[in-house]
Amino acid sequence: MQDAAHLLEESLAGQSGPAWLGALEELADEVGYFQPLSAKHNAAFFDGGKTLLVSFETLQSVQNINSKAHPIGFEMVRKEGWSLLSFFSDGETWFRDPSIYRYFDRLIDDGFFEDFDQVIFYGTGSCGYAASAFSVAAPGAQVLALNPQATLDPRVTEWDDRFRRMRRTSFTDRYGYAPDMLDAAQRATIIYDPKVELDAMHAALFTRSNVDKLRMSYFGSALDLQMLRLEIFYPLLSAIGAGDAVPNTFHMLHRERRKDRNYLRAVLGDTEDAKRWGFAKTICNHAAEALNAPRFKKRADQIAALQERESAQPAEPE
Repeated sequence: MQDAAHLLEESLAGQSGPAWLGALEELADEVGYFQPLSAKHNAAFFDGGKTLLVSFETLQSVQNINSKAHPIGFEMVRKEGWSLLSFFSDGETWFRDPSIYRYFDRLIDDGFFEDFDQVIFYGTGSCGYAASAFSVAAPGAQVLALNPQATLDPRVTEWDDRFRRMRRTSFTDRYGYAPDMLDAAQRATIIYDPKVELDAMHAALFTRSNVDKLRMSYFGSALDLQMLRLEIFYPLLSAIGAGDAVPNTFHMLHRERRKDRNYLRAVLGDTEDAKRWGFAKTICNHAAEALNAPRFKKRADQIAALQERESAQPAEPE
């Protein structure tokens, strides 16, 4: 069996769908195994160290994660020596498929998760739902879920009209209501953007004593791509594996947003809408200095002139 870290340097870019799965199967057969589960679901295991990352991804999203079209967990196999069990769906299915339930049942019966010192489940959006829901299969696991849905059962979340096609899919049978499935986890971390109202409403349903809910305001629903862009995703995952305090680590890493042009523009927009001119000018001056961005400096000067004009205007009579 070849060394997993070296083998997983091979690029999978330029392939998609069945071709990409075929290339992944060749890699998995060298250092683990590849397991088709149903027409829309596959799993691949890469044998490494005693920490296991269980990730959930769609075939479509994996093409955008990195230039090599690698599953997101490959980095942890290469850099940290972790083992990886990746699940892939063709489209957003929320992994609601009896074949997946049976597969997890076999893993439990075989004592698969007991072979590892630590198990970490990860996913984002519909895959974040799956990571939370299936984490119950490995009691004591850690969970990292980015803007996950709690359920799409219309009796609970009828207010979420984004996924109407899933209304007839059962979210009440096995591995169903994701927040309840987290009861067996050692700790779960839910990261979401509170300005995305529906994501925030789902996050509220995850309120549990063993759940940390962390905010990433102004970054939208594609938090995986945003965290990768800020280069804070893998350090956070490593910190979870190291047993560090996740909220403290996240808040320290998230300070990178103060140097992010997109974030500063979004905050500035909200601040100007609220006519908080002093704060808006502070943001512009910070951005101009941190990013060497003359446009922010120009806007700071415009805001200062606006403040002068407003202060020079006579007060309206009462």
